[in-house]
Amino acid sequence: MKARLLHTAALFMLTLPASAASAAPAEEPAELYTRLERYHVKYSLNDDYTSAETHDWAMKVLKEKALSNAKEASISYSTSIEKAEVLSAYTIKADGRRIEAPKSNYQVVTNTGNDKDAPVYSDRTTLTVVFPEVAVGDTVGFSYKLTQTEPMFPKHYSIVQYFNRGTAYDDVKITLDYPAALAAQLDVRELTPVASTEKNGRKELSWSFTNKVPLKNKRRDYSVYDVDTLPGLAFSTFKSYADIAQAYGARATPKAAVTAEVQALADQIAKDQKTPRDTARALYDWVATNITYAGNCIGTGAVVPHDISFILKNKMGDCKDHATLLQALLAARKIESTQALINAGSSFKLAKVPVVSRVNHVINYLPAFDLFLDSTSSTTPFGMLPYSSQDKPALLVDGFKEGLKTPAAQPGSNAQTMKTRIKINDDGSVTGSVDVATKGEYALGLRNGLRSAGKETMDDMVKNVLKSMGYTGTGKFESDDPTALINTLNYKASFEFKNFTQFPGAGAFVIHPLFTSSSPVASFMLGGSDDDETLTEFSCSNGASLEEYVFTFPKKMKVLAVPDNMTVKSANVSYKASYRLKGNQLTVTREIDDRTRGNVCAPAIATEYKAFSKKVLTNLKAQVVYK
Repeated sequence: MKARLLHTAALFMLTLPASAASAAPAEEPAELYTRLERYHVKYSLNDDYTSAETHDWAMKVLKEKALSNAKEASISYSTSIEKAEVLSAYTIKADGRRIEAPKSNYQVVTNTGNDKDAPVYSDRTTLTVVFPEVAVGDTVGFSYKLTQTEPMFPKHYSIVQYFNRGTAYDDVKITLDYPAALAAQLDVRELTPVASTEKNGRKELSWSFTNKVPLKNKRRDYSVYDVDTLPGLAFSTFKSYADIAQAYGARATPKAAVTAEVQALADQIAKDQKTPRDTARALYDWVATNITYAGNCIGTGAVVPHDISFILKNKMGDCKDHATLLQALLAARKIESTQALINAGSSFKLAKVPVVSRVNHVINYLPAFDLFLDSTSSTTPFGMLPYSSQDKPALLVDGFKEGLKTPAAQPGSNAQTMKTRIKINDDGSVTGSVDVATKGEYALGLRNGLRSAGKETMDDMVKNVLKSMGYTGTGKFESDDPTALINTLNYKASFEFKNFTQFPGAGAFVIHPLFTSSSPVASFMLGGSDDDETLTEFSCSNGASLEEYVFTFPKKMKVLAVPDNMTVKSANVSYKASYRLKGNQLTVTREIDDRTRGNVCAPAIATEYKAFSKKVLTNLKAQVVYK
């Protein structure tokens, strides 16, 4: 399900280097590439819940870096329920001349350009206007009107408008015009009231905003995104998020009816299953692997699934089609389920005012197993969710529960064990093997990569991996069948290669993985070399990695030094390493266990990670010295 996006999104992308989230307080002014000299928008809601919005803005180009993007502006809209009209588009030259954009500078594209968004699944249209003769110092102006001829939800309406603190705004005005008798919720943040009038059964509210000297933004991580921290407003006729779920279900649930076609298909898929859970797994696997994910559509199609016969005929569907088909198949086998609305982006909170744009994806919930399923991911096994669907507020269509969230991966869910055996020969070359066992997200990533690998890639896997590490060698790669939809994967590589050590002679080497893997121990320390302060919440996860190495040295090689044993612990992460030299054999064990809970971490956790990583990196960089 795709939420109705603000049509001004393309505009704000031009205001480099503005971010999509709030800036941390700073005294240094931001470097500006453009400034919005005017931005006026008016939202008008009619008695029948159709609506119109008019946008009028003028942006001055300050630097060459912004020139390319500033030369055009786009409107994205739904042809099934919206009409778009360009009112004016022009360039004002530095000397004051105004040059209108001719109609030949307008281009209409009736699809997104995404191959998987077939036109039958998307009625998104983009109207792009190219401004004439734009140079640094000029101002481009754009005014347009969008008229919504049918509400997305009957008898409901919601909008969100916000402003970046990193953008220079000289003159902002927002106006809301709606029936005075309408019950609605409004949340206004950091805007100045301008007027409030009521006449002829209509109410009109307006606010202003300026941000003439934006401050420099030190934030670098936007993986957790909360627009409610920004200046702006939200307006909604929904009383609660339960009402949004109910409004969606009113038209989606009837589509999940058990027809003769659905019953026959469900019986065929589940014929060999012995328990309800096994049946649910089989049905989920079938939908995930047989119904191509078609991306999301807008307009009425954003909230109304296609007929199941249509989905099955085309073997394709968007998220609500997937959820509706799976719900019907489960019902055919007497397994209760409902659909759930979530946000599949970087928003982990619901807005204060219930707005549709906070939920843009649909998945399933099975109460008997307390289990969420997202069949749009053809690589995620039954019982797991894609990372983008985890730890998110969930609006159940049936049995709504206030405060319900999809689960995050529990500590221990994601793990890797890598066992390496290396024999160093008299000439410094090596023979050896690597055995890797993975589970959880680590296994899924590997399975996805191996599924798409051809025979030639598989045959040359070891040679190419060694080459990427700077070694010349050959070897053999063996793996579990990667096509299975399960959350584990084991594989093995055996190899031989030259130039591992400079022997005969004195030298040293760092202990590191000699083959590719999803999560080597060192990958947990990536933040250790980053001294930038983390200012906001960020997305995170947990995981564990164990590496075991056994080095067998030639009799003529004398090992002079090995790294020291180390144990480091913090509130969420622990690391333990041991190095045991006995005769001509060195056994190394390195283990890290990150038990962070949830997918959203506070800035203090980033500080903890960085301090922890700096300590461990010294151990990982230590060398084995020989002669």
